[in-house]
Amino acid sequence: MKKVAIVIGTRPEVIKLAPVYLELKKSKVLKPILINTGQHREMVDEMLKWFHIKEDFNLKLMEKSQSLAGITSKVVHSLTATFKKVKPDVVIVEGDTASVMAASIAAFYMKIPIAHVEAGLRTNNIYNPFPEEMARRVVSQLATYHFAPTQNAVMNLKKEGIINNVYLTGNTVIDALFYTEHKIKEVEKYRKDIEKAFCGLDFKKYKVVLVTMHRRENFGRSHSEIAKVFIKILDSFPEVALLLPLHKNPSVRDIIRPILEKHPRVVLTEPLGYVPFVYAMKNSYLILSDSGGVQEEAPSLGKPVLVLRTNTERPEGINAGCAKLVGVNPKTIFSETKKLLMNKKSYSRMSQTKNPYGNGKASKKIVKILSKMESPKELNF
Repeated sequence: MKKVAIVIGTRPEVIKLAPVYLELKKSKVLKPILINTGQHREMVDEMLKWFHIKEDFNLKLMEKSQSLAGITSKVVHSLTATFKKVKPDVVIVEGDTASVMAASIAAFYMKIPIAHVEAGLRTNNIYNPFPEEMARRVVSQLATYHFAPTQNAVMNLKKEGIINNVYLTGNTVIDALFYTEHKIKEVEKYRKDIEKAFCGLDFKKYKVVLVTMHRRENFGRSHSEIAKVFIKILDSFPEVALLLPLHKNPSVRDIIRPILEKHPRVVLTEPLGYVPFVYAMKNSYLILSDSGGVQEEAPSLGKPVLVLRTNTERPEGINAGCAKLVGVNPKTIFSETKKLLMNKKSYSRMSQTKNPYGNGKASKKIVKILSKMESPKELNF
């Protein structure tokens, strides 16, 4: 059997690669080996437990206030040693973090083919989002297999001269979402655990606006101004409550918390687990977010998304009409939120749009392609 090393380090990577791992476990020709860099300990452990997955290696690279240069160098060094032990035939990475780029460099140095899940996302601005835009571009130059979630991602790769082994698969985050949604419905015991996470927030009483903010490019003044807009929205619409899971980064929470914490209809929580977060998305009225994954997941749940960024590498949702780019301008954020709270036609138009990011079968496609791959050692970069 061919060995497939799957490298994870963050919660989104686990979410998007868990369905691939579970499909690989069914394969008669491929053997998955899960390598955890150990960056997000608690959040990753929670996700592994939810998907009933066990890691084979944990590099334990977590360090407080870690720099991008620090995590990059440590991942390259540690994974090089691990790859020497495992001797994988192919390495799977997902997305665009610094550790994903570093894992790809480590594999490249050892001439191990790389399979990039969620390949081809672009904003065409190397500093926005930072460092993700450059990280995914580097991975694309090193990868042998490119699993693109949308036709637009395929075209982005083609523009850069990347045309070999490019496959349109859909996004595995939709696979994970459907798995989780089904599991929540199936097992009643999860509901009680989920509801504890929201500090008594009544989703039936209020139109709940779910917010996530964590982007580096919005640190400081942008986060402050956005938080002040939320107060204005709440004061203008007494039927609205705000749910905002605070990111662990002090650069985020130390700005947002003082502005919002005293409002009676604001619920600030610690970062939500994936399962409570899916529940929150499903039961919210509207979502405002600078997250990439939320832009992909929300349309499958029929929730409009206002994107708190000046650009996005996921234009498909914008073009389809299920998401809208509102940037960080307070006036724009207020007016677009007001429109969706007051105009039923505008809301219905966004909430009933078909999700352009896939149908939940991306992982099956990826494993099927890898099952038919040539001997990886003979492939050319």
